[in-house]
Amino acid sequence: MKKFKYLRISKAKKLRYIDNFGKKLYIVFLPGFMSDVEGVKPNTFRKYAKKKNLGFLALEYTGHGKSSGNFIKSNISIWTQDSKKLIKKIVKRKNFILIGSSMGSWISLNLFKFFEKQIKGFIGIGSAPEFLERLMWKKFPKTIKNEIISKGVSIIKKGKYEYPISYQLIKDGRKNKVLSKKFRLKIKVTMFHGKRDEVVPIKFSNSVLGLFPNANKKIVIIKDGDHSLSQMKNLKRILGELNRFTKNTI
Repeated sequence: MKKFKYLRISKAKKLRYIDNFGKKLYIVFLPGFMSDVEGVKPNTFRKYAKKKNLGFLALEYTGHGKSSGNFIKSNISIWTQDSKKLIKKIVKRKNFILIGSSMGSWISLNLFKFFEKQIKGFIGIGSAPEFLERLMWKKFPKTIKNEIISKGVSIIKKGKYEYPISYQLIKDGRKNKVLSKKFRLKIKVTMFHGKRDEVVPIKFSNSVLGLFPNANKKIVIIKDGDHSLSQMKNLKRILGELNRFTKNTI
């Protein structure tokens, strides 16, 4: 049974996370937009880490899951800082492999500037860097844009989901551009992307690979995969890649 923990940031703010202790190498899982740590992916990666005697950390950003804070007032900058604080608290100075799901890949790319020497590998799942501008704002009709600007927020419906998109979130996303950067680390970088992903185009994963000119890199396109890649057959492929990552790193 997984045990949820909380890191208190201030009197009014605490972040929920799950972890297990590791002596040498950690796996850090960063979830997607409006996701939590009760899903299949964080639980699967935690079990894998425990089996392999690796450390593990997965967190819920401000306003996500059972973490405190107002989602509408939060943004990429805040969620990056949340991740940074928890990594410093739990992983400390140990090496780790980053796994970023959707928005989690964007947050992951932001973290390289803080943990460049500790990050020994990066796996992206349906990576969505800069999605707020490229997949939302640029495609919103004028009526939605006007509502967001005038009211400060609009509820965007996509399938069975509803997303409150605030203007400050959009503007903060523009301050967190990553797709023009270069990371010259000689690490393993693998992007997984479902061919049937109707949320984020595959070109986003290819763009992430282009940021790592010196990496041992590849993209794995899963023929019948959706955006989340949460089916066990897909997760087994990701775990196989984790085995390759950890083989000479531990």
